[in-house]
Amino acid sequence: MRRVRGLRREEVAKLAAISLDYYVRLEQGRNDSPSPQVVDALARALRLDEDGARYLHKLAGHARTAVADTDPPEVPNGIGLLLQGLREVPAFVHGKYLDLLAANPLAEALFPSQRIGVNLLRAAFTDPAVRAMYPEWDTVVAEVVANARLVVGADARSERLQALVGELRATNDDFRAIWDRQEVKETTGGARTLHHPTLGDLELMYEKLYITGTDAQFLVIHHAVPGSESEAKLATLRESVCSSP
Repeated sequence: MRRVRGLRREEVAKLAAISLDYYVRLEQGRNDSPSPQVVDALARALRLDEDGARYLHKLAGHARTAVADTDPPEVPNGIGLLLQGLREVPAFVHGKYLDLLAANPLAEALFPSQRIGVNLLRAAFTDPAVRAMYPEWDTVVAEVVANARLVVGADARSERLQALVGELRATNDDFRAIWDRQEVKETTGGARTLHHPTLGDLELMYEKLYITGTDAQFLVIHHAVPGSESEAKLATLRESVCSSP
């Protein structure tokens, strides 16, 4: 997200064609229901990119209604069955706050330090085993944090998120520096280099699919390019999982 540095409140209000008093009320949270048109004007004034503008709309409550914090939700039955049926590729489901909700056996073997119930955001910054799996750790966690900001959107003030962010900001300098950039970015897939403790390096693609009908649950699938060395390594891992008692 690109920002305009040095703009005064008066300048932002003028560029957005709104009154200074109204802009101040928005900034201070004394008016929490700006119209989509006002949000669009502010996004243009601040020169936000597409992800940044979408995030601003979520903060304004246009995308979806915030819900109360609850215990980690259950994965829909159909998705659970699908997950276990995906025998050829590692697949798992995480929730809005990056709690690991479900995983198939191949995903558990690919990510041996991550078990059901683990918070993936916390693990990325506090578990040395997780950090060791990502040679490009700095890039990976920056994307994870930016995407997390986008996903939580209007729920950014939830007690659950505030507790997690407060904990990590207080105890981890890397997280604090990345979180305080206030970057937002949509991540739906890409490439990852993973360093598995027994298989070595794997070059994998991943797809991140939103599960409709849920409060921001995502199905994440990893796969390798056909015929590649990484595909052969995944096949070796799969064989070891199938042969386990």
